Amino acid sequence: MLPIPIYDQKSRIKLVIVAVALLIGAATVIYTNVLVQRLSEREQEQIDLYAKTQRYIINTEETSNLSFLMDEIIGANTTIPVIVTDGEGNIVDARNVSVPKGVSEQTSIRLLRKEIELMKEQHPPIIIEIGAGLRNFLYYKESDLLTQLRYYPLVQLAIIGCLGVIAYFAFSYSRRAEQNRVWVGLAKETAHQLGTPLSSLVGWQAYLRESERFRDEPIVEELGKDIRRLEIITERFSNIGSVPVLNDENILRVTQNAISYLQSRVSRKVSFEVKTDLPTDTPAQVNIPLFDWVIENICKNAVDAMDGRGSITIHLRRPIRNKSQIAIDITDTGKGIPKSKMERVFLPGYTTKKRGWGLGLALAKRIIENYHKGRLFVKWSEPGRGTTFRVILNG
Repeated sequence: MLPIPIYDQKSRIKLVIVAVALLIGAATVIYTNVLVQRLSEREQEQIDLYAKTQRYIINTEETSNLSFLMDEIIGANTTIPVIVTDGEGNIVDARNVSVPKGVSEQTSIRLLRKEIELMKEQHPPIIIEIGAGLRNFLYYKESDLLTQLRYYPLVQLAIIGCLGVIAYFAFSYSRRAEQNRVWVGLAKETAHQLGTPLSSLVGWQAYLRESERFRDEPIVEELGKDIRRLEIITERFSNIGSVPVLNDENILRVTQNAISYLQSRVSRKVSFEVKTDLPTDTPAQVNIPLFDWVIENICKNAVDAMDGRGSITIHLRRPIRNKSQIAIDITDTGKGIPKSKMERVFLPGYTTKKRGWGLGLALAKRIIENYHKGRLFVKWSEPGRGTTFRVILNG
């Protein structure tokens, strides 16, 4: 049984995690709203009782129960802000309303009137009939506890969201760091492994050049070209993990040289064309061995996508948004890439071929973005018509 490709299912896993988080958040909000509703109803009942007590105290002539009512009902309200006014709007009583100490009476009244306006926005006043056509008005608003409870789920969700974002970036950074260590280790080991056979080939070429029988054979020169190519490849792998030296290079000439080498080693049924809208001496900040590697990887993928038959066009131009940069568009006439897979083509291990490790485009993106501080992305693709990869470099 093949192992489950967890990495390929990461989008679904993320959706499941987000769905669970939203479910938990929704349950928290609903439950808190239920508690808020119950507490609000309880406070409403308490205020109604408060108003009835005020009405009773004002209208009754009995004094035996006044102390009890004042202590057990009026005085028991220590959380709900309440202001009582007479019919003309004069403040008669105020409880649980925060007024700074030491302020003048006028300032205190002004602050209480502002509180009344806020209370009106939450609840209509309760009318307390006091007889002879007179009445008082009781204004109130939610207690601080109820207000805090009402906003608690939002604060909780915000904190959970912040923690989720921090955890996401922490794990992403850790994963990228681990991937970088794997890339560097693999590259260094590959460069080391290439060293031994390369030294042997250099020795054999020297031997053939000194031999009278093979000295003038074309194969000796071709062997020299492949040795130089292997040396370039070894240098490429050695540069992975190190800070490469970027130089101002003639980008047209560098691109033409990369295509020239590749053109002689792929099917003759594949045509290459290099076009430019730039002056022929336009420089770009590149490391030639690594940049050649990027062009080769993209073009080799294009050749495979065309099944060894078609055309590849490399077009150099200035991007519309940033004229200080250089854009290199590599367009093939291959199978194209479905929209659902455009982001996945740069993932390590992603491949549609029966052979290969699916590292070419992932490595190319890493070289351009990590070492050249540029960008590599799919600019356009349509199944059955072809694909355009765009490389952005700093001029």
